Amino acid sequence: MITHVLFESASGYAIFEAKLAENIALKTPAMQDSIRDLGKFGKMVSLMSFIPFKNAAQALENINDLSEGVMNDYLKNLLELNLSKPSKKSKVLLAVSDKDLGTSIKEELNISCVASEEAQELIRGIRLHAAKLLKGLQTDDIKKAQLGLGHSYSRAKLKFNVNRIDNMIIQAIALLDQLDKDVNLFSMRIREWYGYHFPELVRIVPDNHQYARVALFIGDKDKLDEEKLPELSSILEDNSTLAQNVLDAARGSMGSSLSEIDMLNISAFANRVVSLSEYRKSLISYLSEKMNLVAPSLTALLGERIGARLISHAGSLTNLSKYPASTVQILGAEKALFRALKTKGNTPKYGLLYHSSFIGRAKPQHKGRISRFLANKCSIAARIDCYTGQSPITLRSFLNTHK
Repeated sequence: MITHVLFESASGYAIFEAKLAENIALKTPAMQDSIRDLGKFGKMVSLMSFIPFKNAAQALENINDLSEGVMNDYLKNLLELNLSKPSKKSKVLLAVSDKDLGTSIKEELNISCVASEEAQELIRGIRLHAAKLLKGLQTDDIKKAQLGLGHSYSRAKLKFNVNRIDNMIIQAIALLDQLDKDVNLFSMRIREWYGYHFPELVRIVPDNHQYARVALFIGDKDKLDEEKLPELSSILEDNSTLAQNVLDAARGSMGSSLSEIDMLNISAFANRVVSLSEYRKSLISYLSEKMNLVAPSLTALLGERIGARLISHAGSLTNLSKYPASTVQILGAEKALFRALKTKGNTPKYGLLYHSSFIGRAKPQHKGRISRFLANKCSIAARIDCYTGQSPITLRSFLNTHK
């Protein structure tokens, strides 16, 4: 049966003595009403000791330790002072909010701890009536302490090197994948739309971005003449022969004429496609720069896009670094894995790593072996990138200096 309760607040630590009857059920409606009623709950627990934090820095230090399930010296002194007497030690069953903290207390002080539902209900009741149960504290004091500690804790968690933000990589690769789909879809639409007016242009200019730029530049094909050839040639990467072919095709085109309003809409849409294509190029450059800052070793091994997809799929570079090589190998092929396990078939040999040039160049019978080897190196590279506190270095230079 629970004899004592450890309550951690933003103001300090408190130990309450529990006065519960044996085999009491705290989840019953009657007991829930008793917990909400201060008069009844005050008879179930009584304050034994309260030790406040001296300042905000000490409060932040303690809350960081608690979040990791660590018992620091400040809490240890409180427990030793109140619960470690020989006459009490064997009878104490301390209710704590976190089982990891309870394990630490048990290992260091040999005080039995419990983090059961009954313990959580008692702690919830104490938190509900903390302003009345903790003598000398007002409701406003507790709220101010909670607000200040919450800001400090969040600020400490958000302090990081801005050059190593993997969240920007996750958002960039997601946007890039969406842009690839959108640009391809819109390019197909502009080809079909402008193809009514100038169908021959599709065969001459196969590139989507160039096609949209050329369609935007030409507009009405009947107005294209030799004076526009130099500018058209610059759009086609200074290919004067290709520009002349476009001019010749325009003069003999079998496309139908379009009204002015139709041409305005086609030009507006072509302009949008060109803008999206140019933004996509700038996004690729941005992603490459970010990947070389955040994960240079992984980038050198796989390239920017595959490395970014691995980070995105794992959730963060830290998560990726914690994965074993076997998990990295099939990352992105979870559906195939679960389907194989369900049907007792062959499990997949690779996921996102399939797009790597190493696997692409390998012979079919060697792809599985190469994927295992590559996943192993990716795991090492991710750990180097994640846990190297110095300036980022590539895996190749790291291995060269540690031969």
